[in-house]
Amino acid sequence: MNQGSPVDLLVLHAVRVTGFADVPTLARRFGTVPDETNELLEDAEARGWAQRSAFAGLGGWSLTVAGRAENERQLAAELAGTGRAEEVREVHRDFLPLNARLQQACTDWQLRPAPGDRLASNDHSDPAWDDGVLDELAAIDRALAPLVRRLGDVLSRFSGYDVRFAAALRRVQAGDGGWVDRTDVDSCHRVWFELHEDLVATLGIDRARGV
Repeated sequence: MNQGSPVDLLVLHAVRVTGFADVPTLARRFGTVPDETNELLEDAEARGWAQRSAFAGLGGWSLTVAGRAENERQLAAELAGTGRAEEVREVHRDFLPLNARLQQACTDWQLRPAPGDRLASNDHSDPAWDDGVLDELAAIDRALAPLVRRLGDVLSRFSGYDVRFAAALRRVQAGDGGWVDRTDVDSCHRVWFELHEDLVATLGIDRARGV
């Protein structure tokens, strides 16, 4: 049986995996109530764990260094309580090759090497090149679903990443290429980034060092 997460953890963790977002976005992330989400964020602010800021007309919440540490403490305690940490570590090991493939697919969507310019921008004038990227994203999508099921069987908050990735991919396949890698929508890359952040935070991994 999987384990649900307490709402205070979910709210702080929503800030962690999104990086910076407003209350409605954070509430949607794990299905928390907006008013309660806002109240818990204000409590976190009072404790020095979260901070509000605004720039370029956008306002939202982010974690402080102390907030990241508190979130990691919460996640470690939660994972230990399941008694199934090794299962999550196994999924992370299986995730890493897919992560390399996703990164390459996004690079190939952005760049298409040309004679004398290996970093030439992809102007999407070569259907065969783009179709190859879409085929790879579809293969990654198929491989992702069983990994997310395994994670969701341990901690329910992991459920849904595969659904979100598949939804973004359908938009790409329908002709909206921005859903491959845009950061302002729930694109394939954004969903993947959040899942990766969720995994490394849950396992206490230094993302830069991979340990």
